[in-house]
Amino acid sequence: MSGEAHPFDAARFDAALAALPEATPAHALPLFRQSLRDGRTALRDAYHPRANVDSLLQRHAQLVDELLIRAWALHAPQRDARIAMALVAVGGYGRGELFPCSDIDLLLLLQRADHQRVRPFAEAFLQFLWDIGLEVGHSVRSLADCVTEARKDVTVVTNLMEARLLQGDTALFEAMRARTGPDRLWPSARFFAAKLAEQRARHARFEDTAYNLEPNLKEGPGGLRDIQTIAWVTQRHFATASLHELVGRGFLTEREYRALDRNRRLLAHLRVGLHHLAGRREERLLFDHQRALAARFGFHDKAGTRAVERLMKRYY
Repeated sequence: MSGEAHPFDAARFDAALAALPEATPAHALPLFRQSLRDGRTALRDAYHPRANVDSLLQRHAQLVDELLIRAWALHAPQRDARIAMALVAVGGYGRGELFPCSDIDLLLLLQRADHQRVRPFAEAFLQFLWDIGLEVGHSVRSLADCVTEARKDVTVVTNLMEARLLQGDTALFEAMRARTGPDRLWPSARFFAAKLAEQRARHARFEDTAYNLEPNLKEGPGGLRDIQTIAWVTQRHFATASLHELVGRGFLTEREYRALDRNRRLLAHLRVGLHHLAGRREERLLFDHQRALAARFGFHDKAGTRAVERLMKRYY
């Protein structure tokens, strides 16, 4: 990501925050809202079909990281110091990648289940995030809650596998990671069986074919979720942190990894372009969007083949 402008100027933001008449959420709200809007506009302007899509997704996550960390500090006076707490990114945001219109998935992790004491802070903090323009998906759970829910639901443990500490109690976060790890919950074979069943059910919703006329880039067969599933089951088994590590493990050849990664990046590019075109979290490659994306990706009509057909052939 060297040489690329960051969408958030920390020094400039902190100076503007310090210059406010009062360092309160009400006074700071316009600054946060404008900074998010400006950062996202800069990322959108930087997007083109030859851009480094992974860098764009990481920079969007970093923009949100910076704002969340400062929002957390701004609301610090409302926190009850007697309760250990951590702000944790989970899901795709936890992976450190964020598509233009994706939710911000957060976990407010508590040392103990004292939700009544935490509620005033949690409600004010989360409402502030919505007010500045972030679409937040959140849960408020104690350490024991995380273990209980992860034991019952493979989706929960999958989200926690990608957890990333943003602010708060480091020891509490590490305890959650340890207590939901494969040596305590969902060992490799059981996790694989559950994710396979989950994938089969998901594929059935799309008639078990990738060749839908308006495919779902995220959830459909052959979509981004299938590539993520490979990463999850191998991470649980090998304790790997990236798909490329699977080459060293003998699970993939270098050629197989490059093919997988090339097509992952194509799907990611299409999904970014789709979010920009729709202006919302849209995962279906609808006919109208297919035409617009074909033009954006530089496909042209040729004798006997329309641009949109060439795009979809590449996709399939």
